[in-house]
Amino acid sequence: MLALWKKELFTFFSSLTGSLVIAVFLVLNGLFLWVIPGDMNILFGGYANLDGLFYMAPWLYLFLVPAITMRLFADEKKSGTIELLLTRPLTDWQIVTGKYLAGFSLVILSLLPTLIYFYSVASLAQPEGNVDTGAIWGSYIGLLMLAGAYVAMGVFTSAITDNQIVAFVLAALLAFVFYSGFDALASVPFFEGFKFFLVNLGIDSHYQSLSRGVIDLSDVIYFLGLIVVFLGFTRLVLSSRRW
Repeated sequence: MLALWKKELFTFFSSLTGSLVIAVFLVLNGLFLWVIPGDMNILFGGYANLDGLFYMAPWLYLFLVPAITMRLFADEKKSGTIELLLTRPLTDWQIVTGKYLAGFSLVILSLLPTLIYFYSVASLAQPEGNVDTGAIWGSYIGLLMLAGAYVAMGVFTSAITDNQIVAFVLAALLAFVFYSGFDALASVPFFEGFKFFLVNLGIDSHYQSLSRGVIDLSDVIYFLGLIVVFLGFTRLVLSSRRW
C-alpha cells in the first residue's frame, strides 16, 4: 500500500497535476485575502482572522479535489492497467486506501503554506498574537476533514467510470450536494419537518461547528463515517470486477 501511495504521489507531480492544484489554490486564496478589495480581504477587514480562507477553501476544493481524484481509477481503467493492479498482492481495501491517501496527501500539501497566513495575521494583530487560535485550528481541522470527504467522493466517482471528465463532474456534483445541497433542500417549506435532519446530513453544519474551535465528537464521527462509506462503495466497485 505504501508503494502505491508513493507511486500515485509521484505521478501527481510528474504530470504537473499536483503542482498546478496547489498553485491555483494558493494563488486564488492569496489574491482574495491580501490583494482584491472586499469583505474577505484581511487588510481591508480590520480584523485579525482567517475567516476568508475558511469560507473560500471549501468552494475551491469543490473543483480542485475532483481534479486531483479524477484520474486515480479512471485512468487505470482506460489504459487497461487496472487489471494488472488487481492482480498484485494487495487487497481491495489496500488499493483503495493507497489511492485515497495519495489524494489526501496532496490536499495537506496545499494547506501547509497557508500557515504563513496564520503567522501573518498573528503578527498584524494588535496586540501582536491577539487572535482566536482555537477557532483557527478548529477551522483547519474542519477543512482537512471536509477535504478528506471530498477526496473519498472523488475516488468513488473515479472508480465507476473510465472517463476522467465524467469522474470530475460527478465528484464536483456529489461534493456540492453534500456541502450545500442538503441545506438548500432544508430551506424548502415542504421539507420543514425534516429540516434538522437534512441540515445535519450535509457537510456545512459540521464544518461550521468545528470552525468555532470546539471539536465535537459527533462532527468527527460524521466526517469519518462519510469517508468510510464512500471508500466502502469504491471497494465494492473494485470487487465487482472480480465477479
